[in-house]
Amino acid sequence: MKPLTGIIAVAVIATATAGAGYWLGRHNAGSESPAAATNSAGGAKDGRKLLYYRNPMGLPDTSPVPKKDPMGMDYIAVYEGEETGGSSSSSGSSTQITISTEKVQRLGVRTEAAKPRMLDRTVRAAGRIEPDERRTYAIAPKFEGYVERLHVNATGQAIGKGQSLFEFYSPELVSAQREYAVAMQGVQAMNNAGSESQDAMKRLAEASLTRLKNWDISEDQIKALAASGETKHTLTFRSPVSGIVTEKKALQGMRFMPGESLYQIADLSSIWVIADVFEQDIGLVKAGAKAQIRINAYPGKTFSGALTYVYPTLSAETRTVAVRIELTNPGNLLKPGMFAEVELPVGAKAAVLTVPNSAVIDSGTRRIVLVQSGEGRYEPREVKTGARSDQHVEVISGVKDGELVVVAANFLIDAESNLKAALSGMTPASQTTKPGGAVHQAEATVDDVDAKTGTVMLNHGPVASLKWPAMIMEFKVANSALLKDLPPKARVTIDFVERQQGEWVITGVKPLAAGKAPPPAAANPHAGH
Repeated sequence: MKPLTGIIAVAVIATATAGAGYWLGRHNAGSESPAAATNSAGGAKDGRKLLYYRNPMGLPDTSPVPKKDPMGMDYIAVYEGEETGGSSSSSGSSTQITISTEKVQRLGVRTEAAKPRMLDRTVRAAGRIEPDERRTYAIAPKFEGYVERLHVNATGQAIGKGQSLFEFYSPELVSAQREYAVAMQGVQAMNNAGSESQDAMKRLAEASLTRLKNWDISEDQIKALAASGETKHTLTFRSPVSGIVTEKKALQGMRFMPGESLYQIADLSSIWVIADVFEQDIGLVKAGAKAQIRINAYPGKTFSGALTYVYPTLSAETRTVAVRIELTNPGNLLKPGMFAEVELPVGAKAAVLTVPNSAVIDSGTRRIVLVQSGEGRYEPREVKTGARSDQHVEVISGVKDGELVVVAANFLIDAESNLKAALSGMTPASQTTKPGGAVHQAEATVDDVDAKTGTVMLNHGPVASLKWPAMIMEFKVANSALLKDLPPKARVTIDFVERQQGEWVITGVKPLAAGKAPPPAAANPHAGH
């Protein structure tokens, strides 16, 4: 037994010695950061110049010398040509984006030259058909009476000028007829009397005639009264205008008072379109402009009119100003109350430098265009924009005449090359835009899930797009539905983005292929990051 015991003791000592040597070697190797190891290997990568070290988590923080972040992760060395996402740039500018020709073709990048144009545009507004207020009439008798019979007894009925509306009885009108008839008989009887008596009787007849005219009794009725000398119990009230009855209050047998409206008649041969123009466009429209009107009831048909008035007030609720367009209405096709789509062409006064609308990336705080500076090289520039047309926008500053700007796939270039990193070189760090946009991918194993907070703890492998090593860290999910694909111990491939600085959000989950395990995470305390 003693020889066997001695053999076991020797084996244990040998194993411990080997383990200590392995640990010491690992400790010494790990004490040197990757950046320092790279420097010691040659001080430069492929002969290129070392520029700076960037934060391994993508935060806007750089260092001229090797250092570690608060979690103990090494800052990543950035060499000349890698400052815009890893592709080389002949200019070496930190504000340029470089993408391979293959990716340019795959993304469908298309450019167009900035050049002067006349910014003719069309102001569009929603409107409604309304009657011409100057062609709307109220039928209101000037005397008291009773409706004996209705000739026009329905709203919407078309009538002509002079057409009978209703028959009425009025005691006052009967008295006025008698006075006029007596006065006319007196005039005829005094043909042989003195001039003073004749003049007095004529004045009485004229006063009675004026009274009848003031009550809108027609000339034909007055002539018939003068010829026959007989007063009529009822008279007919005739329409003074042509149009459509839009309102009817008269009822057979009703009593009406002086000034009471019995009918409302609108002449719809000419109508108005009242359109609501947005506040930002009102400075472009002027009286006299020609307008094109389209009505849903008549697809393919266009009506033409002229803008005659811009109303002086603005609606605080809709931030619009009403304008009036007048147009003829042949066949009464346009009905009051219809909705209308109005287009007002607005001409520019002079040519201005423009780019297509699609070339401008608007972040809300500033506007950026990508200018092609060479094959596969693009420079983001902040621009100041002015007037817009349907297809182009005026560029006041930031781009010169003839420069090529990206008009298609500029948002894909943003996602492909992390445009925000390039933009950070244009402004101080305090003014850089927030993280987000680029989508990253990693293979991981789910360690823990917190459904209440919508977070998961993942043991993920290296992330090449961020130059992250394998580690354990916390992610949020874009929506709770993703949690069903992230049960504990599940092996998955995740897509994730940085929603804001330091907040990493999972946007997609796919099961890891069978038999393929994610790389093991480094043993470091990154949980809860």
